[in-house]
Parts: sequence; structure tokens; C-alpha cells
Amino acid sequence: MSESYSPSRPCPVKNVPQWDFEADVLVVGFGAAGASAAIDAAETGASVTLFEVASGSGGTSAMAGGDIYLGGNGGTSAQRANGFEDDTEDFFRYMMMAGGPDADEERVRLYAEGALDHHEWLKKQGVPYRDTYIPGKPVMPGTGDCLILSGSEFAWPFKDEAKPCPRGHLPEATGETGGFFLLDALTKRVNSLGVDVQFDTRALALITDESGHVCGLVIEANRETRFARARGGVILCAGGFALNEEMLRQYAPIRKRLADDGLSGGYDDGSGIRMGMSVGGAAIHMDELFLTLPFYPPESHVKGMLINDKGSRFINEDAYGGRVAHFIASQIGEKFYLLVDDEIFEQPSEYSKIEIASVGETWEEIEADLGFTRGTLVSSVEVYNRHAADGEDPLFNKDANWIKPLDTPPFAALACHLKEAYYPFFTLGGLSVRPTGEVLTTDGVPIPGLYAAGRTACGLPRWGKGYSSGMSLGDCTFFGRMAGVAASKRANN
Repeated sequence: MSESYSPSRPCPVKNVPQWDFEADVLVVGFGAAGASAAIDAAETGASVTLFEVASGSGGTSAMAGGDIYLGGNGGTSAQRANGFEDDTEDFFRYMMMAGGPDADEERVRLYAEGALDHHEWLKKQGVPYRDTYIPGKPVMPGTGDCLILSGSEFAWPFKDEAKPCPRGHLPEATGETGGFFLLDALTKRVNSLGVDVQFDTRALALITDESGHVCGLVIEANRETRFARARGGVILCAGGFALNEEMLRQYAPIRKRLADDGLSGGYDDGSGIRMGMSVGGAAIHMDELFLTLPFYPPESHVKGMLINDKGSRFINEDAYGGRVAHFIASQIGEKFYLLVDDEIFEQPSEYSKIEIASVGETWEEIEADLGFTRGTLVSSVEVYNRHAADGEDPLFNKDANWIKPLDTPPFAALACHLKEAYYPFFTLGGLSVRPTGEVLTTDGVPIPGLYAAGRTACGLPRWGKGYSSGMSLGDCTFFGRMAGVAASKRANN
């Protein structure tokens, strides 16, 4: 990488020796957001050049399960085919709760009202979907079926505010290849539209004119520095900062509690966010992560009981794994246990790194073996079992479908310890943007010529405790499209 240019410092246009590329719209990053931006920009008549640092398309999006969070307007074809009616207002209320205290109401409203049309758009791009449903709590089932429960829709407190409905929509793919199928379809569409794609090309810095407007990019390809002019705008779709340990230390200190690396296709280094900040873009919710613990499957373990190192329960276990993981990471202490009995026990999945910490014929044995203060774990189980016998959970409002007394010996405690069990993460914070992708300053003023989408922007998913699987890809594709159209329109003004 050239030492003369940095994502943290824009290049004045007066220092550009020549333009090596010119297009109406320049897109940085060929994941789901960049592909969607390029498609809709090209379809509105713009010339588009797309720069990708890797040797092929996909990015982190291709590593995902491929599910996209969709619903509203009565329901998608998969929802309706399986007897679910999804009212737009229920979808909207759930998404507002999932967005947390600073949910972007304008963005959520647009998505709730446009998600059904977006699903049809995805189909037109060639993404294959069945209208089949898998009940329960599957996680990337890989069966080729479509509709899954991918969040906390049926869990408290969400179910009290919005009628529950499964909204995760997976492409028709076998194995954990849904993200690949999604990106393969979008890539083919990008190519069919004649978008100029430049692989093995790194964006080094933004170029600004005398007024501070963004008018291009400094790039590096084949160890040569080149300059690209954007007549309409630059769209940053370069991912988050899950691999930038310096930025994680600065903005997301919760990362220090986790042993595993961030989920990434290999290039989530925060460079897109840094470029936006270099010209005055505000970065918001940079402390927020998607964080999860795969304590299910097996889904029978949802009927278990999670406790901290004081023997106390702290969450309704039927919530989405990401919400559970955030409540774990919010606790003091490093050790956490899932208590199960013989009726619900199955060997934890290998990738979860959840080990069996103790086995005993009584909960007193488990308590002593783990070194708890006498009576702490036992009393927590006694209270849980007493109410579970009536199908109730007055403390944390766990749904009756996932409640049973833990009274069939032998009993076990499964170690869900931080820095030992698998707690994968990626970043949710990013540049502050309008739904159109226009990057905003700290004063809320758009920076002319600069757009962002995907995890480079802070979009729909911005609160780890409310995240549902599929929200990120939904945000990337839906608002990537809007950024593409907005940048294209600016080129024609």
C-alpha cells in the first residue's frame, strides 16, 4: 500500500495527475451491499465501476447463511404458503424494538413497507427460493428450505409488542452455502449489466474538490497508484471493522472479553469507515457488535437454564442466541453454565466449543462440583422447576413451549464461558447515513458525493441485543439499492 495515501486523509483534487477511470458511480466493495448498489445504479442508466480488493466477489456476505429478514404487507409467498399472515405494523414494531433505543424510524418504516417488493426483486436477480418452512429453532439448516424463525419474535418482550411471525428467508441451497448462492446470483446480474469490475484493487483514499465534495477515489492495483473520477458519487460498501484490533479496542471494548476473531471474508479492516470519517462523516454506534453463542442446536437445550458464576439466572433462554450472548457479556464474571437434565441433553455441536463441566445425580452435586456457594445454584433451580411444573416463568417470561422442569437425572452443567466457548462477532457501528446512503456529518449535513451501505454504514441492525439473523443482509441489499439510485441521480443533475 502506498505510504502517500491513507483512508484517514482525503486527497485534494489538485493533486490528481490524471484520471485513470471515470464513471457516474464508483462502488467500493463487491459484497451484497456493493453488488446491490451497482445493480440499481446501472439499471437507472448510470455507468458504474466497482472496485474490489479481493480476487472475486462475495466478501463477508458470501460467508453468511444467506437468510434475509423479510415480511410485512400480509406476508411473503413463503409466509403465506405456511399459514402466516405478517402485518406491516407488526413487522415495523418488531424492527423498531430490534433496533434498540436509537432505532432509525424512517429507515425501519421504509424497510417494513418495502420488504415484500424487495423479496420479489431478489427473485428477479436470480436468487432461488422455495416456499417451504422449517419449524423450531434451526440455525443455517442447509436443507434448501426457505422460511425459518431467525430472531426473538416469539420471545419476551418482543412478542408482547408485535404479533410473532418467522421472517428469516434462506435461498434454496444445501449445506451452509446460502450466502454464496445469494452473491452468485447478484454477481451474475452485475456482470450482465455491463458494470466495470476491477478486482485486486484497493481503495486508498477519497478525493475531494475545492468545495469539499467527494469526487473520486485513489486506488492501488498491480502496485500502481491510480485515480478514479465519480461524476455522481462514491458508494462505500467496504464492510465493517471486525478485523481491525486497534479500532475494536478504541470503539468496542467488549471485544476484549471474546477469544475468537471477528466474522469476516478477510477484509473488514474499517477502511471504508475511516475514509468516510476523513471527510467529516460521523461514525455512530461503534461499540455495537453482532455477538452470538450457539448454545442451540440442539434446540432441546433452549429448555435448559442459563446461570452466571453466582448461580443466578439472567435471561429468558428462548431469546435469539445473539440476544442471549449479549446478556452474558453484560454480566460480571467469565463463567456461565447451561443447566440441563437427561431428558433434554444432547451433545453440544462441535463448533460451539461448549464442554460438559459437571455431571451429577443431584443439583447439590453439581453445585458442589462447580464450587458455587452452598444453596445458590440449588435454589435457582428449585424456583425455576416449581414454576416450570405449571408451564410458567414469572421471572423472565420464557415461552411455555420451551419450559420444562429440570428434574430427570442425571443432570449436567455445560460450560458457556467467555474466552472458551465460541462467541463469533462482527461490527454493527458505522457511518451515519440517510436511507439514501448519503453520509452525514456530526451536524446531520450530507457530504455531497459520498454514500455508504452495508456494514460500512450504521443501518437497520444497530443494537446487538435486538439483532435477528437476516437483518444485516436485508439492510445491505435493500439500502445498497437505494444508495445506487441516489448516486446515479446525482450524476444526472
